[in-house]
Amino acid sequence: MIILDLQCANNHRFEGWFASREAFVEQSGRGLVHCALCESAEVTALPSGPRVLRHDHGSPAPQAPQPPAVPEEAKRMFAMLAQMARRAENVGERFPEEARRIHYEEVPARSIRGQATAEETRDLLEEGILVLPAPVPPESETH
Repeated sequence: MIILDLQCANNHRFEGWFASREAFVEQSGRGLVHCALCESAEVTALPSGPRVLRHDHGSPAPQAPQPPAVPEEAKRMFAMLAQMARRAENVGERFPEEARRIHYEEVPARSIRGQATAEETRDLLEEGILVLPAPVPPESETH
């Protein structure tokens, strides 16, 4: 489909949409193209440059989809969790062992954090030991 700038014998300018320039010539030769203002069938195609669609001309360029906004309450909750985790003693991979020792009162109670596999976490929960699996980024990755 092409859009041609057209002009009639009375100098009225208008657009015409055609399958091709050849289609315009064929339809015009058969008297099928008329001026919308004066009905003149004496219509010629005006010279025109190529039509180039540009994203920065007229409408903004399409943008990548944005992730949904994180609710402020969720941000506050994460900040509180991260702060609590930073204050807790990091026992690393000994987390399951230390959590059991605290739970069974073998050592004084304290806040701890560390790593545990999904299976270790499940075992602790089944023993009635309250743990909260949460990804806490290193301090170097937080603001």
